[in-house]
Amino acid sequence: MSIVGSATPEISAMAYLEGKIEMIDLKNFKRPWKLIYFYPGDFTFVCPTELAELASKKCDFDELGVDVFVISVDSPYVHKAWDDAELSKMINTSFPYPMISDQDGTIGKKFGVYDENTRVNLRGAFIVDPDNIIQAVTILSSVVGRNVSEIIRQIQALQYVRENNEVCPASWKPGDKALVPGADLVGSVYHYWKIGTISDEGA
Repeated sequence: MSIVGSATPEISAMAYLEGKIEMIDLKNFKRPWKLIYFYPGDFTFVCPTELAELASKKCDFDELGVDVFVISVDSPYVHKAWDDAELSKMINTSFPYPMISDQDGTIGKKFGVYDENTRVNLRGAFIVDPDNIIQAVTILSSVVGRNVSEIIRQIQALQYVRENNEVCPASWKPGDKALVPGADLVGSVYHYWKIGTISDEGA
């Protein structure tokens, strides 16, 4: 059964954030949307590029009301050492999101991203809505990094749909027209949508 549309599994674990190591529970974070971002490991090769890009988009996530959490199998102490040694030098500040420790893969197993063979979490990104329902999932192998701008676009589209009861076509971005579901649209999308655009007629 697909995890999309399912309630988000509970997460309560030790985490590192800006010099502190403490137990956190995602229920205590109050922003309406959440991004749960698994990655294979600290002190690796693709992962620092992904987390640096996540950090660079903090203003975007703040504006969208999104709490971001990153999760790997490393201990919180290794998270701290990695932030001190590398991440903070890539982003010129301490990493701004909780770095959750999933040392035995318990959290990753709940989300279906834990690899039993390598004993690390795959690159899984989960977008969670204000009702605590998972609305989008992306999972990649360890050798390819994700596009954070695309994740932000997906969040923007999901928020638009939630607020407007319309649907977003391929490559929709804020400012583009969406589609209004209805009997007149069945079999007729070609009247309204062209590659990269939606005509005023179909708004």
